[in-house]
Amino acid sequence: MKKLSARRRHPLAAVVVLLLALAATGGLYAAFAPAGTAKADETAQSLAIEEGKKLYSVGCASCHGTGGQGTTDGPSLVGVGSAAVDFQVGTGRMPAQQPGAQVPKKKVIYSQAEIDQLAAYVASLGAGPITPAQSQYDPAGADAAKGGELFRTNCAQCHNFTGAGGALTHGKYAPSLEGVSPKHLYEAMQTGPQNMPSFPDSVMPEKQKKDIIAYVESVSGEKSDNPGGLRLGSLGPVAEGLFAWVFGLGALIAVAIWVAAHTAKAKKS
Repeated sequence: MKKLSARRRHPLAAVVVLLLALAATGGLYAAFAPAGTAKADETAQSLAIEEGKKLYSVGCASCHGTGGQGTTDGPSLVGVGSAAVDFQVGTGRMPAQQPGAQVPKKKVIYSQAEIDQLAAYVASLGAGPITPAQSQYDPAGADAAKGGELFRTNCAQCHNFTGAGGALTHGKYAPSLEGVSPKHLYEAMQTGPQNMPSFPDSVMPEKQKKDIIAYVESVSGEKSDNPGGLRLGSLGPVAEGLFAWVFGLGALIAVAIWVAAHTAKAKKS
């Protein structure tokens, strides 16, 4: 009896066996399930790249080269990343109608699914800025006042302090930011399209970008308030006063000349 009691299983042995069984099950899941998921993701990505390459061959290769290496009509796309494609194609700037000092925004000709495929193909040519997730550019909860300070320091010199846009040299210009989506604003800061410098996270952290987006949304978004009448590019009281002087005084001079002319005719008659 003593030998049997000595061999009796410890009360915690069942718990240990259960934990080992759960660990083994988890290990099997970790070994097989993620691999299957990763394989499915890899397959979907490969299909997107393949479809994007077809779209690229039709709409982009004539300017940017068959392998994205660039030509005399278009720069290399190696290393520009998916964010640059999403911005350029998503705003209708690409495909360009013709080379020029600056490509204007126009009607988008691709669906978002096709843009994603193009972006996947171009991203496969070389690492670059990645298309941001909504959590990165959503301005909800951001500090618009701080964004205003950042915008006036880094952006207002070209875009005007309310994002109305402005002229640059050699036929180039800073476009208006009115109505531009938060996603495209973020991507523009990421990639620095055309004449704009880029602001990677190492230079301007994600939070500061969101603050700037919140400011732009507050001053030139679809829901922004405009208590005045004609904006005049939102240049402020100096421009508005000059407008009043030039046109108001000009109108008064025109009326005075008209009255003087008719008075002279009346005296002659």
